[in-house]
Amino acid sequence: MRGRRPLRVPPAVFRLPCRAHLERTAFWDTYGPRDASSAGAWRALVYEARHLGAIRLERQRLGNVEGVSESYVSLGKIVTVLA
Repeated sequence: MRGRRPLRVPPAVFRLPCRAHLERTAFWDTYGPRDASSAGAWRALVYEARHLGAIRLERQRLGNVEGVSESYVSLGKIVTVLA
């Protein structure tokens, strides 16, 4: 492999975890503390259900049949609490 230069990875790639932490901190500093009321708890469950739905879609896209099946159990628990 004469004449080829080694692949150079930009330094920014190594800073991503740090940057993600800073962005998360900035979000919560701006958004404020989580709402501890019953409405806030309900809203958190709705967001969790939405997140589990996104996970289910990704598992389906990847052909993870077992993971899709498990997602029904997880989402069912949240729906039971919301109902």
